[in-house]
Amino acid sequence: MTVLKYTIILFIMHALIFPGGVRAQDLPDVRTIIDRVDRLYRSDTSYAEVEMKVKSRHWERTLAMNIWTEGMDRTFIYITSPKKEAGMATLRIKTDMWNYFPKINKVMKVPPSMMMGSWMGSDFTNDDLVKESSLLNDYNSRFIYPAQQEPGYYYIELTPKVSTPSVWGKIELTIRREDYIPVSEVYFNEKGQRMRLMTFKDIKDFGGRLLPAVLEMVPLHKKGQKTVIRYRTIRFDEKMPRDVFTLRNLQKRR
Repeated sequence: MTVLKYTIILFIMHALIFPGGVRAQDLPDVRTIIDRVDRLYRSDTSYAEVEMKVKSRHWERTLAMNIWTEGMDRTFIYITSPKKEAGMATLRIKTDMWNYFPKINKVMKVPPSMMMGSWMGSDFTNDDLVKESSLLNDYNSRFIYPAQQEPGYYYIELTPKVSTPSVWGKIELTIRREDYIPVSEVYFNEKGQRMRLMTFKDIKDFGGRLLPAVLEMVPLHKKGQKTVIRYRTIRFDEKMPRDVFTLRNLQKRR
């Protein structure tokens, strides 16, 4: 075999294994990217004002809420409107989660089996909103190279670890190479069927951090249905009152 033929074969093999001109040694640590996605809207502390619009084929409603977070372990969500849902709140501390319903003045703990259930009738789950699970810690990750791909993006596959309770067989992420901002997440069931698609849109500067202001979740088996979350404002690393992440705060009148 001539040197030229050998070189051509090596080039073709490299292109098949690493399409798009990406060499193995040029790939970043996949865990670094996944950690960036996990912490996209979080820091030591964060406060956000958010609008959630839930749409089905027959009805539509919009919720306004305030969200506080502390690191990866604490989340507090308070609904401010509409009047029917105002005052409802959600608290997550590590692996524990509670909901408060002001009409019956009752706090109810959410069992682990309900973490994948719908949050307030939306297409986001309890786990999506409060981030009880971690993509970095609860999933195995690897770069993938789909047949159809665009330059400037990384494609990553996440599969749940044996110890991770998950309804998803795998999650496929598309990430911008330049800043590790996610573009989309596709969720598959254990049979390999696409179940839902989340897209990240409208990238804005929030206090010096570029973030997608809009998250759109579409259940692929429910025609005409979707949920859109829009961040109106988000601030990071501000001092918070000590009682934000407490059961007492769930029932506090505002």
